[in-house]
Amino acid sequence: MSKPGHDHLASVSKDARALRVALVVLGCFVVVEVSAALLAHSLALFADAGHLLVDAGALGVSLWALRLATRPVTTDLTFGLKRAEILAAALNGVTLLVISLVVTYEAIGRLVHPHQVHGGVVIVVAIVGVGANLLAARVLAKSSRSSLNVEGSYRHVLTDLYAFLATLVAGLVIVTTHFERADALASLLVVALMVKAAYELLRASGTILLEATPANVNLEDVRTHLLEVEHVRSVHDLHAWTVTSNLPALMAHVVVDDACFQEGCVPRILDELQSCLGGHFDIEHSTFQMEPSSHLGHELGSH
Repeated sequence: MSKPGHDHLASVSKDARALRVALVVLGCFVVVEVSAALLAHSLALFADAGHLLVDAGALGVSLWALRLATRPVTTDLTFGLKRAEILAAALNGVTLLVISLVVTYEAIGRLVHPHQVHGGVVIVVAIVGVGANLLAARVLAKSSRSSLNVEGSYRHVLTDLYAFLATLVAGLVIVTTHFERADALASLLVVALMVKAAYELLRASGTILLEATPANVNLEDVRTHLLEVEHVRSVHDLHAWTVTSNLPALMAHVVVDDACFQEGCVPRILDELQSCLGGHFDIEHSTFQMEPSSHLGHELGSH
């Protein structure tokens, strides 16, 4: 039977291979698309390329985060470098917004003053782009989708796929009707996808960086469950936050019967509290300060 640690390392290695393949596919296509956008004078292709470049960066960050997550903790970094992926996600979100503003400005200008666009080139590049993103999506779909890191990359690739489909439609419209503004309209659709992705990235990363309570954790429910443990009288200074993806944490001060400290049942209560969190709320990293009732009267800074 394989050891859990070996299984985890094997899973990380498999995820890393999938991310590397997807990164190479998308990275190569960025170069092709920028060249084609210059040739075809297509803003939609430029928008796609900008979106694709950020998504390739997101794949690179995911790969980087996998490596950082395996590094041991230190006395200075007690959680290691696990939160680096959250900072990178926030940076990706800001970058998407900046690119969106640039493309929107240019698109409005092209709606007012249309540029000649080579629809045939747009169609060919969009078809190849759809194929490249389908390949990347298939590779990532076979990896560990239980990892939010990989799942986020997978969703980025799907967003690119939808963007290329919009660009393909724009190319077909230009070829069949010579409606040049279709290129600018398609680029605005890509902008909408970028803004949506940026909002989701910034909301998720901001929630973690501000150490907000995880969305799937109701602190009142947690308090109710903890109070059901025998000898527990009250719970205060209850806090929950997320260190990084898939790593929620919780701390609390728990007041128990004074007699528990003489009878030696505090370790059993602690085991029950942690078992309660793991079983009901899927929180495995928890810290409890066990207190007698007499301690609350002179405790400083409780809230």
